[in-house]
Amino acid sequence: MKTTISLTTLVLITAAVICWASGCSNKKSPSKNKVSYNYDVRPILSDKCFACHGPDKNKQEAGLRLDIEANAKAPLRETKGAFAIVPGKPGASELIKRITSTDPEYQMPSPESHLGLLNKDEIDILTRWIEEGARYEKHWAFIPPQKTALPEIDHKEWVKNEIDYFTVKKMQDHGLAPNEEADKSTLLKRISLDLTGLLPSLEMQRQFEADQSATAYEKAVDRLLASPQFGEKMAIHWLDISRYADSYGYQDDDIRTQWPYRDWVIHAFNNNMPYDQFITWQLAGDLLPDAGKEQLLATAFLRNHKITEEGGVIPEEYRVEYAIDKVKTFSKGILAMTAECAQCHDHKYDPISQKDYYKLFAFFNTSKEQGLEGLVNSGPAKTPVLTLTTDDTKNLLTFINKKDTAGVRVSVMGELDTLRTTYVLNRGVYDQHGEVVTAGALQAVMDFDTTIYSPNRLGLAKWTVSKKNPLTARVFVNQLWTQLFGKGIVKTIGDFGMQGNLPTHPQLLDWLAADFMEHGWNMKYLIKKMLLSATYRQSSKTSPDNLKKDPDNVYYARATRIRLPAEGIRDMVLGSSGLLNKEIGGPSVKPYQPKGLWEAATSGRGALTAYAQDNGQALYRRGIYTFIKLTVPPPSMIIFDASNRDQCEVNRLTTNTPLQALIMMNDPTVLEASRVFAEKLSEKEGNTDMAISTAFESVLCRKPAAREMEILKKYYADQLVLFKNKSAEAEKTMAVGEYPHTGSPANRTKAAALMRVINMIYNMEEAIVKG
Repeated sequence: MKTTISLTTLVLITAAVICWASGCSNKKSPSKNKVSYNYDVRPILSDKCFACHGPDKNKQEAGLRLDIEANAKAPLRETKGAFAIVPGKPGASELIKRITSTDPEYQMPSPESHLGLLNKDEIDILTRWIEEGARYEKHWAFIPPQKTALPEIDHKEWVKNEIDYFTVKKMQDHGLAPNEEADKSTLLKRISLDLTGLLPSLEMQRQFEADQSATAYEKAVDRLLASPQFGEKMAIHWLDISRYADSYGYQDDDIRTQWPYRDWVIHAFNNNMPYDQFITWQLAGDLLPDAGKEQLLATAFLRNHKITEEGGVIPEEYRVEYAIDKVKTFSKGILAMTAECAQCHDHKYDPISQKDYYKLFAFFNTSKEQGLEGLVNSGPAKTPVLTLTTDDTKNLLTFINKKDTAGVRVSVMGELDTLRTTYVLNRGVYDQHGEVVTAGALQAVMDFDTTIYSPNRLGLAKWTVSKKNPLTARVFVNQLWTQLFGKGIVKTIGDFGMQGNLPTHPQLLDWLAADFMEHGWNMKYLIKKMLLSATYRQSSKTSPDNLKKDPDNVYYARATRIRLPAEGIRDMVLGSSGLLNKEIGGPSVKPYQPKGLWEAATSGRGALTAYAQDNGQALYRRGIYTFIKLTVPPPSMIIFDASNRDQCEVNRLTTNTPLQALIMMNDPTVLEASRVFAEKLSEKEGNTDMAISTAFESVLCRKPAAREMEILKKYYADQLVLFKNKSAEAEKTMAVGEYPHTGSPANRTKAAALMRVINMIYNMEEAIVKG
């Protein structure tokens, strides 16, 4: 029987088939996620549009600001009847018309801007955003952090604490799975380097391996947190922020004695001073009720900047320069805002006007500080300065190393009785006075309510550490995360503004920031929380699949191998060899350095015209105590990317250069440590295999594999033959460093061969990384 189908039925069947093939049904089909202004739209506008249509009023074209909703949706001034953005109607929005145009006279960004055209994905995002209503949001970093509910995840058996819920969720979303926990030897090395900057001793390694209890790892963390070396490790990062150095900078670059401030920072970390107090004392310790010498000493934070000693300068020019440095250090180091961009004009990308900048500048414009400190080698002759006495270190400031303390003068803060008038400086020039302004913090971040906060540095400090401030806790959490995980949740450590990177795990960052404040700004609590997480404890091994999916380890599906900082490499060498002098605090020391560097770069005036190397135990102090002359920083440390300390730095670059390999093979400190270690082992360990194994385990914190041991033994045998055939070479090889020779001359040849082996171990990649 023949079946007939009407045309109408055929059309309906065809439509149904097409609908099925395209995934539609009576039920609404799943759509793309809604476009987020903060995470999708603003990065595009900031990159492509804000240069001409952003906060900088001096650069605004056509009177259009796309960073302010009311302005962006208002009628255009130069195109009658047109609107840049018409919510719900991308086709009627001048923004979409312009970014899709091929006419160079009409398209945006214009060819003259050199910003480049938007790609297809960027156009799609802006089009969808307008279709969805073009909703604006406050910048993510200006919204106070709050705890969100822990996300639903797989791998619940893997998690150790709240951190892991957030990281595993991101892993799941990107087709990744977490790594297994690292072996015990790796974990101990990792936490020891992170918490003390030193390798664990062989004794500690043995104890940890033998402890099979469920709390073995946590006990090790607690022990290291309580170590006096914890403060030294933590202080290195903060000294970069506070631009600590041992000289004034500029042309004469004479010696200065800010080192008691460094002692205070170490003490503050060791005593687990709450972060809000830590910041308050450094910003305004001198303004606290009944402020004592310790609070005053903490304010050296603001006066670690370079200071001129030249007699021919204009004092007011330099005084203004010092205040500008304070603004930069405060805004970058504590708030992660690039406020210095508004010194000469309104910020091009962030909502910081030039007037806002000078309102912040006003807090630091009231100091007694003068532009000229004194003559060469006179020290800080003008107030404010804190002069320390022997009684201070005996009775009050007991944390300060008492060595050479009497008469030491530290540059600190102090306020004028009559406040200076603060002006907006036209083009940022010190004597080009514009509008008069009064002190006020960055309005875009949080309102500076003068009924709550006094218009001085103490008011600024209280504003900074208010739990309502959206930046302070987030920024410090991100800095600590960077130290422990190798990169920040916000990659741009010093820029939480609109040109900075978005957080990879925003809910995690907010949860940690809120939790940090809830627990009284407890720094050791926060660090321990991170270290106890399964995310931190992961192995650094990776599979080809994971490497392909996440080559930069953005989602933390493995631990990151992190090279030790410059100070850490020095400490690793000295500590493992037994040379390390663990004395805490005191004046900086001058270890081995190539001859002639200071002499070639100094004016010939002052106390630092020639490098006077220290001797004895001073040669074996930790890297944090190495003397930093601003115009000629320590060369071996600079080669390993240490901050030169001439300005606030929140994160160091990590480079790989041939010079670094040459340092590890030829630096006197590395060679001396190899020699001393070899001499000790030659006397202590009669068995050469045992000596090599002990050296390997002391440096790499694990036992050597069979193949590694085979290579090292062969290298030792080859070197031994070389030295036996040329006995004079052994003496020459070991004639390095000032530490006295130990052991009998009869063993010198064996010790020289072992020295070469130990130097080889120091040069293994694993020796200078935290895996």
